[in-house]
Amino acid sequence: MNRDIKSMISQMTLEEKAGMCSGFDYWHTKAVERLGIPSITLSDGPHGLRKQEGTADHLGLNSSKPATCFPPAVNTASSWDRQLIKKMGNALGVECQAEDIAILLGTGTNLKRSPLCGRNFEYFSEDPYLSANMAANYINGLQSQGVGASLKHFAANNQEYNRFLTNVEVDERTLREIYLASFEGAVKEAQPWTVMCAYNQLNGYYCSENKYLLTDILKEEWGHEGIVVSDWGAVNERVEGLAAGLDLEMPPGIFEGDKKIIAAVKNGTLSEDVLNKAVERLLNVIFKSVDSKKEKVVCDMEEHHKLAREIASESMVLLKNEDNLLPLKKEGTLAVIGAFAEEPRFQGGGSSYIIPTKIDIPLREIEKLAGQEMKVVYAEGYRKDGSTGRYSKHALKSSSDQPDMKLIEEAKVTAKKADVAIVFAGLPEAYESEGSDRKHIRIPEGQRKLIEAVAEVQKNTVVVLSNGSPIEMPWLDDVKGVLEAYLGGQAAGGAIADLLFGIANPCGKTAETFPKKISDNPSYLNFPGNEKRVEYREGLFIGYRYYDAMEIEPLFPFGFGLSYTSFDYTGISIDKKEMYDNDSVTVKVKVKNTGTVTGKEIVQLYVRDVESSVIRPYKELKGFDKVELDPGEEKTVEFVLNKRAFAYYNSDIKDWYVKSGEFEILVGKSSKEIVLNEIIYVKSTTVIKKRFTRNSTLFDCMSDPVRTENIKPLIESIAEKFSFQGESKSQTQFLNDMPLRLLISFQPIPFTEADLDNLLHKLNE
Repeated sequence: MNRDIKSMISQMTLEEKAGMCSGFDYWHTKAVERLGIPSITLSDGPHGLRKQEGTADHLGLNSSKPATCFPPAVNTASSWDRQLIKKMGNALGVECQAEDIAILLGTGTNLKRSPLCGRNFEYFSEDPYLSANMAANYINGLQSQGVGASLKHFAANNQEYNRFLTNVEVDERTLREIYLASFEGAVKEAQPWTVMCAYNQLNGYYCSENKYLLTDILKEEWGHEGIVVSDWGAVNERVEGLAAGLDLEMPPGIFEGDKKIIAAVKNGTLSEDVLNKAVERLLNVIFKSVDSKKEKVVCDMEEHHKLAREIASESMVLLKNEDNLLPLKKEGTLAVIGAFAEEPRFQGGGSSYIIPTKIDIPLREIEKLAGQEMKVVYAEGYRKDGSTGRYSKHALKSSSDQPDMKLIEEAKVTAKKADVAIVFAGLPEAYESEGSDRKHIRIPEGQRKLIEAVAEVQKNTVVVLSNGSPIEMPWLDDVKGVLEAYLGGQAAGGAIADLLFGIANPCGKTAETFPKKISDNPSYLNFPGNEKRVEYREGLFIGYRYYDAMEIEPLFPFGFGLSYTSFDYTGISIDKKEMYDNDSVTVKVKVKNTGTVTGKEIVQLYVRDVESSVIRPYKELKGFDKVELDPGEEKTVEFVLNKRAFAYYNSDIKDWYVKSGEFEILVGKSSKEIVLNEIIYVKSTTVIKKRFTRNSTLFDCMSDPVRTENIKPLIESIAEKFSFQGESKSQTQFLNDMPLRLLISFQPIPFTEADLDNLLHKLNE
């Protein structure tokens, strides 16, 4: 429906306009009934609908209506499946429409700087390209149903410790290439109705009042057309926030922010035009929701449960399968050990905590598939932590911390009598939640001792893990199999059973690096910072970028995952050997299933700058595709690479820049297993005019031969008249490093201040 929004705003009082910029209560915007402006409802997500009907909160403390608890982002990212997460967004949109929810608060695309971040289960990856792609497809799926997304938490919210106050200090290039890139792709490809600002400060400014972030970059550079909403309670100073681009404050408190806005407009410290533009953005979103409302929507919750099971099975990662122990054969006796088999851990704690419509119990699902052909026996092994999994549990304590030797002995007896033992282990709810970070990456001591004890008496031991972030595995060599189930949502139990018995073929791959120990992680010395300040000293080198650079062998690399079949990469081709940076290149890769069962392979494409003049990671992910192949089948996967695949962010010119040179296109099964490569020469179309100063070096001058042609004789004469003892290599290095001002200090030729000024004038003409 066409509406004259500007006319509507002209009829609003100052008080009404200011009031639009904060909520009515915890979950609703304000209505202006006399002008036909309705209230719309926002609700927590992102992997399910947390609609509260009683006492409201944003911390996961109070209950909500049952909804499908889909796998969280730690799982969906590991599926590397764009279409699957789009289907999940679609289903979430249907459930939101049925409950009259206009905006679902998700998805989170902050990067996994450290495995210790307590909220990592809500975020996709350590890599911005993978994160952006998964976020964009989630948003497109959700918004296709007429429900708005809220991309969060913008930006650099990579820890829970002191999240309300911490000042994140990060250089501009790292910010652009790593921490903003995951948001940029999602905004440009999917146009989320809302973007949620983070609690923390970024380089000295709260994200809620950071004009560079909210207006200069998000609104103007990226072209975001929706609104910026605060995280609940993230507003520092409301007037400064509004001026910076923060449109909606949530929750409203006692409307103090409204009063400040009114006073600022009246005293002239805030332009009413700024307020009008914010209200215009808000009304556009509100009426978009009204026009998208679907009546009498009925959800098929059983179908959504089946979808949750499919997503879970597609995203779990087979990390080890010695002697092809998996899939299980339906014969003999199977010992299922560990309390998580009976009381599963399937989601994280905090504001994303969903009351599920039903729960698949792993033990029961295993028993169903085993049928009459296989005997299934169970031992508890440890007592499950009794916390609810909500925000209220913060202590890094669990009832499975300390070994219960009686339960462990019972488990050993059970395992010894079986043909195969499946041990369910991982992180209790108390270990990872919104609001607190982990102190280490170990599982509880009682669980570790249980795994070691079972493996001691049963050579055919498989560990099934339930955790939202990487863990240490000191017992890895003692077991034959490891299935990383992560936190697979309400249907995780069924998905685990499907994978163990081969009903489904594992096809997930890690979306983050698993370190052998936490001190291997690049942020180790600077996480979570001191008091109210954290420096991102590792710069560009997070995740696999760091492990590549330092040649550190991880426990499991980024992009790793096994299958019950095998794949060969049989060829690579590119449609051109040279290109300008404003062009694109098509890369084709042939992949063949050389095994005996149907499976899916995730083909990963990385790009490496062969000889860069600036510090760059060894390689970076720039493409991926998930392809299904029957036994013996071969398919061609196609990638198109444009300028951004080869560029770095040049802080001097404030733009993405490709320096002319050779780039290697690397294709592989993981970040470590590269199997094909091609070389392309990319020519830059951007001319950077360097400004020469007294502290520019002779090397700087000679590296720009076009602009220094007229002074070449002078430079050569300087080089000739300098004389050194020793090898010419030392002499050359000295000349390369020498700033121009030293021409005055050293006197092989007469050179004055006036001569230097004249030289600089010629260089900068």
